[in-house]
Amino acid sequence: MNDQPNEPETGSIEVSRVIKAPAERIYKAFLDADALAKFSPPAGYTARYDHADGEVGGTYRGTFTSLDKSDEHSFSGEYIELVPNERIVQTDRFETDVPEMQSEMTVTITLEEVADGTKVTVRQEGIPKPIPAEDAATGWGMSLENLARLVEYPEAE
Repeated sequence: MNDQPNEPETGSIEVSRVIKAPAERIYKAFLDADALAKFSPPAGYTARYDHADGEVGGTYRGTFTSLDKSDEHSFSGEYIELVPNERIVQTDRFETDVPEMQSEMTVTITLEEVADGTKVTVRQEGIPKPIPAEDAATGWGMSLENLARLVEYPEAE
């Protein structure tokens, strides 16, 4: 017999992308509610952020809504570690009554200067079992694509 509490099963993913922008610009975008609303939602969704208090111990809260308004989910978290222009560690939790979706996730965003710009790596741990890891990776890939469009400078002519 298993005496362990029934903890929801979770997964983890890691996604990277080089963005042609300085780490400082990318770091600031991850801590700005207006910027997050522009780059974080996956295709077919809009986002609004009630706040993003970009300091250790600060919190954020956002909502993704499908364009047809048939799907909406809110989430929130806390900033655990902030190393300017290098790393952001935050918690993330879906605001839901569904027990399998209530695990707390940890998201670690690392920024590394490289020859072509900044390598952005997102590691998300504790993804609720009902969310396939591939879907989480695809969602973050979309967010990083949107982020690149937001923060990259146009090529000099």
